[in-house]
Amino acid sequence: MCIRDRIYRVADLLHVDLGDDVKGGHGQIAVSYTHLVLFIVYGVVHIWSEVPSTVFANVVATFPSYWLNRSWAWGKSGRSHFMREVVPFWVMSALGIAFSVVGATVARHLGANHGHVEKTALVLIANLVSFGIFWVAKLMVFNRLFHVPDLRDEIDQHV
Repeated sequence: MCIRDRIYRVADLLHVDLGDDVKGGHGQIAVSYTHLVLFIVYGVVHIWSEVPSTVFANVVATFPSYWLNRSWAWGKSGRSHFMREVVPFWVMSALGIAFSVVGATVARHLGANHGHVEKTALVLIANLVSFGIFWVAKLMVFNRLFHVPDLRDEIDQHV
């Protein structure tokens, strides 16, 4: 079973509609970009410690993530509407970044007695896990707030 199938299986068990986020691939691109920046600033150059490096990488990756979400998931082009698009996206991004700080802090404590290579791996894994947990939690909250129907319920209504 591939990773995508496992993600859909877990989402199905949690009654979470994944929508176009997984199907479009832009989420994977944004996460890859975040990890590349984090690997460079923390793992290779070691500019900052775990938490500032994580914040920097996530903030830097938010710009292309916004563009990818806007064009692929939302199907929009042209000028962005500040209050309807930019502000909500950055608020959610800030919450995700705050959640990733928790993961970076945990990685810092777990890696206290390890070398830099192990710490780098812990920071990257913690950022990925933080992103995954926040992503699933965000989908669950949005599905509850906006009452996104389960696909099976939709099919049952039309049969």
